[in-house]
Amino acid sequence: MKNDRTKPRIIQILTENEKKPMTAGDISAALELRGAQRKRLQKLLSTMVAEGDIVVIRRNRYCLGAPADLQTGVLDVVRSGNGYLTPKETGESVFVASGDMGVALPGDRVVVRLYRPAHGNRRGLQGKVIRVIDRIRRDIVGTLKSTGRFLYAVPIDPAYHKDFYVQEDKGAKIDDRVVVRFTGWQNVHVNPEGEIIEVLGPADNPAVDTLSVIRQNRIRDEFSPEVMREVESVSALMDDPGTRQDLTSRLVLTIDPERARDFDDALSLEKDENGNRVLGVHIADVSHFVRPGSGIDEEAYKRGNSVYLPDKVIPMLPEQLSNGICSLGPAENRLAFSAFLTVDAKGTVIGRRFAKTIIRSRCRLTYEEALSVLENRERKDLPESLDNNGKRLLRDLNRMAQQWRKRRFARNALQLDVPECEIVMGDDSRMTGIRAVGTDVSHQLVEECMIAANEAVAAELAGKKIPLISRLHEAPGPDKIEDLAAELVEMGYSPGNLGQRRNLAAFLRSVTGDPLEHHVKIAVLKKMKRALYSSDDTGHYGLAKKFYAHFTSPIRRYPDLVVHRQLQAFLLGSKLPYNRKALARISMLCSETEQVAEKAERDVIEIKKYRYLQQQIDEDKLEIYDAVVAKVVNFGMFVEVPGLMLQGMVHISAISDKFVRYSRRNQTLRAGSNVYKLGAGLRVSPARVDFDKRQIDFSLAKKRRGVGGNP
Repeated sequence: MKNDRTKPRIIQILTENEKKPMTAGDISAALELRGAQRKRLQKLLSTMVAEGDIVVIRRNRYCLGAPADLQTGVLDVVRSGNGYLTPKETGESVFVASGDMGVALPGDRVVVRLYRPAHGNRRGLQGKVIRVIDRIRRDIVGTLKSTGRFLYAVPIDPAYHKDFYVQEDKGAKIDDRVVVRFTGWQNVHVNPEGEIIEVLGPADNPAVDTLSVIRQNRIRDEFSPEVMREVESVSALMDDPGTRQDLTSRLVLTIDPERARDFDDALSLEKDENGNRVLGVHIADVSHFVRPGSGIDEEAYKRGNSVYLPDKVIPMLPEQLSNGICSLGPAENRLAFSAFLTVDAKGTVIGRRFAKTIIRSRCRLTYEEALSVLENRERKDLPESLDNNGKRLLRDLNRMAQQWRKRRFARNALQLDVPECEIVMGDDSRMTGIRAVGTDVSHQLVEECMIAANEAVAAELAGKKIPLISRLHEAPGPDKIEDLAAELVEMGYSPGNLGQRRNLAAFLRSVTGDPLEHHVKIAVLKKMKRALYSSDDTGHYGLAKKFYAHFTSPIRRYPDLVVHRQLQAFLLGSKLPYNRKALARISMLCSETEQVAEKAERDVIEIKKYRYLQQQIDEDKLEIYDAVVAKVVNFGMFVEVPGLMLQGMVHISAISDKFVRYSRRNQTLRAGSNVYKLGAGLRVSPARVDFDKRQIDFSLAKKRRGVGGNP
């Protein structure tokens, strides 16, 4: 029984019997299967259910999802307790209210029955979980608590709205962080159950935060002895570089964050005989050292990407490679895969070529150092290797990058740059501060060069019909645009029709400098579809690019390594190492591991923020922060704190001990002569932290602009 032939027959049989779900026996009889073929059928049916081709309902009967108003997919739960399911068939998410989840947990693969709520809303159809197909997440990290009679663990992930009963403490103490292995949950009216399999340490120990998130997200943080033994022999490949263009005499430099340890991109810029600029984007040639089928390659594939946490980096490749032989450190000969882009005076790329090279970075610069040069500021601690030629190179690169940036936004790329949050840590894993890192011109210089190289590689391979892993970013669906517009109206804006990208781009430009600019951009980002890896589709909605792939970070992203291999095979005219089916498999896994890495980074940063604010409260050393009113409700107001990149609540009781009048129409709170409205500037201090729910209450400090007067 061949699966590729049997699947269509099963779907045809279920289609013909769409009003009567069938058992495995019914399907077997319709297919006229015998003996061992019947046993293999059950495995095939399970695979088809897992892949969303069919669904299984009561009494183990199978049917097609759509005719029975059933959909299959992975349940994504948000903090409110509500969830979303994205079916394989449509790709459009289905809203699942918290009361409709039954015994499903975040990440489970489930079947939902579609229905239309009695009270209409913008969402239209919703889903109700009727069956859990597969419990995807088996281990949950939580804090051990006790009722006096029973032990239970409170999950650190706020997406979980149920505590887990445990039978034994397994040596853990109350308020220890523990890893709980899920054992069962059959009745929605009782809590799920689990058993403790690992004790991480006291929940109030900051050193446990990162380990807790690593375990919660099941991140691979150790390399096997076999992989480490293989690494020892890989460095010898440096002595056998193959045929390469020698660029060691060229002016090449790197620009990276101050704390960066791996350097996978370097830049050069020269003129050709026609006076055109030739940008060189030189990328670490990881593919020379990590060969398909090797143990290192298999481990890199499973990891998918490096994970960057505030106090720990979990690399995709062992450090001997990521921070050593592959890294483009200064004053060392290194192997690179280079993209050369010829750019005319208008900023149009009029030529491109690619080559394996040997480079020698002249200078390693931080973003702060590069910025000082671009702003013509004196700085005494600049690297000695940065001479006038290097400074001129930086300025020339910057002029070209700004030219590209202007052209990109003129083509309605979305200007969604938001500052990144950097956690300042002490040696004891305690936070000492938080700072927002914006995208200044030094960051933009590197970003635009990387975007250009990524686009050039994607265009080259797609134009030659070479299968590749594209970086896909689709336009948001009409329902998301409708939700976004409604949310923006609630903020006090008149966004107009955002269904067309040019209108959305124009609206984003219009809020530049607005007090709620950051809040608006976060709202827009939440309504965007995730950028994913794809073997079929091309195009990047946010960047306004028809062709786009990731090529520039093979040290930390596996798809980039795959693109390197495909490009090299194409240039050599040799057999491609990957077919489209293999690329689809890699794309799916790497999209998943990327999401896990991003979630882990957000989780650690958020936990550290709350711990820092709790530390201020415990030590009675409260800091005062500038804040902006982001939303007004009848029980208080949500405020955005740009300095913390955090949103919290100022409860109505913290506004005044007298009567506070709420106006839903005007989105204001009035307390005597003080009026609090959207966009108003405030001064706040931390008042209460809830670690389990990841919520923060602020108290008002003193008046500031935007408070008082008429709305």
